[in-house]
Amino acid sequence: MPLTTRTALPSDYDRVAEVTRASFLAGPYGHIHTDPERERFEIDVAARAAWGAVIVALDDNDVIVGATSLLRASTPKARLAVDGDAEIRLLAVDPAAQGSGIGEALVRASIAEAKAWGARRVVLDTGSLNERAQRLYLRVGFHRIPATFESESITSFAYAYELDDRAGTVIRLIRPAEFDAVGQLTVDAYSNHYDLPPSYLAELADVATRAREHEVWVLEDRETHRIVATVATPRPGSFISDLGQPGELDFRLLAVAPDAAGRGYGAQLTRHVIDLAVERGLTRVVMNSGDMMVPAHALYAKLGFSRIPERDLVVGVDGHEVVIYTFGYDL
Repeated sequence: MPLTTRTALPSDYDRVAEVTRASFLAGPYGHIHTDPERERFEIDVAARAAWGAVIVALDDNDVIVGATSLLRASTPKARLAVDGDAEIRLLAVDPAAQGSGIGEALVRASIAEAKAWGARRVVLDTGSLNERAQRLYLRVGFHRIPATFESESITSFAYAYELDDRAGTVIRLIRPAEFDAVGQLTVDAYSNHYDLPPSYLAELADVATRAREHEVWVLEDRETHRIVATVATPRPGSFISDLGQPGELDFRLLAVAPDAAGRGYGAQLTRHVIDLAVERGLTRVVMNSGDMMVPAHALYAKLGFSRIPERDLVVGVDGHEVVIYTFGYDL
């Protein structure tokens, strides 16, 4: 669906209110969005525009199919924003048009608007049941921050997108258009040092399956927009391999582009995995690594991982036995 985004006009406000109300009533918390105060907030588009900006998405027939509000700090209904922040509230997509990239287009338009304001970061919160929205924010480049909101019927998680990132990189979920490039990066990283069988190289390259079943993270250079490293983790509540046990987060296929090695990207992604385990209330991070992968072992030791020899594996590869070491990081 071809989309355009722009700031809402007063003549758009009734349609924005309609789409916003329908979107939230169709969501996982529709049963609680009958509160009169909440309803007034959803339909009072003029007030939200006065507190910052209301941004709309239009289809190729110029029909509004989504909307969101970007609020300045210290204005009514800004729950997270402090000085220098802009806050996204009420990201809404017409239920009949969901799955068309409208939400992502609105988030990106909000980030662009926040940059124009001179904001240092964009913040937002979303209910714990809104798993699709959470993956959207992580795919764009948001990261979890400690704040949470609790009520009798909803727990919300908070996220931030850094506009002033002095590290120059962002860690986010992969996008479908990047599957092939990240597959090649992974193959290049592993085959650069090791002689691997074709079956394993095919597994390394199959990013589409990993992203469909699990989470594939990428580390992107903000200036060049180049992906320089990747790692795979399970979705919350599951495992990515047979290694994981209750209370653990297991990860696989940490890879750095050969020409980007030595810049700390592998350590950044490994720390990100540790942060995920903390967010999910787990007690240990575990992973396997072949006995020949000495540089990787040195990285894990430097970050505080320890060997768990009783969980090592011996596997057959092309008629040879290979020892697969197990490492763990206790939280």
